[in-house]
Amino acid sequence: MRVGIYVDGFNLYYGGKSIMGGSSRPGWKWLDLRKLSERLIAEGSTWSGASVSRVVYCTARIHAEPGSMAHRDQDLYIKALRAYASVDVCEMGSYVSRLASAPLARRSPNGKPELVTSTDLLSFRDAADAELATAKCMVRIARREEKGSDVNVATHLLVDMYEGRIDAAVVVSNDSDLAFPVRHARERIPVGVVNPQRNPYAGALRGDRGDGVGGHWWYKLAAGDLTSSQLPAAIGRIRRPVDW
Repeated sequence: MRVGIYVDGFNLYYGGKSIMGGSSRPGWKWLDLRKLSERLIAEGSTWSGASVSRVVYCTARIHAEPGSMAHRDQDLYIKALRAYASVDVCEMGSYVSRLASAPLARRSPNGKPELVTSTDLLSFRDAADAELATAKCMVRIARREEKGSDVNVATHLLVDMYEGRIDAAVVVSNDSDLAFPVRHARERIPVGVVNPQRNPYAGALRGDRGDGVGGHWWYKLAAGDLTSSQLPAAIGRIRRPVDW
């Protein structure tokens, strides 16, 4: 059974960061994605004769910022993945910075956002200095977003399936935007879904083991999956960043 692995890089990174208690903790970010994939299949599936035949890593290059080594470290990691043949495809989306406007909000007792209006500590007034008790406070914020990874995951999954490159698939993401391609794939091949986050499974990615062709499974990533699936510290001239 030829298994294709489709990894949403940012979903995996931020999930791992949450699982491991922060990005500053070393020993988990220098991931060997092929080794991790083999472990996930062994831990999560009951597939007979399954072997990893294709690893597709979908990510985006972050922007270089003054005083930060993140851009350099990411570049080293991508080079290491390719040099060690830990991935077959490294598909790049885009990483954008933009200015956005949004109403100021706070967390309500039930955990949902609650718009901030005039209070004892914050007052909104019109040009005549009359208080606007229900006015919204609009703030501008800098937003940095990764674009395209979910689309690239979905596209590679479906193209590989229809071109007959794989007999089963594993999707490493908890992004509900992948619900349709995953559901569609289940009609034709067995699919494993790996949730890399501490949050519950996205409801849209759930299903039944017997849907479509059957043989599907779900698995939640654990700290041990990350720490036991690391690349060598040195790959040729490429060296793992000290805090990774």
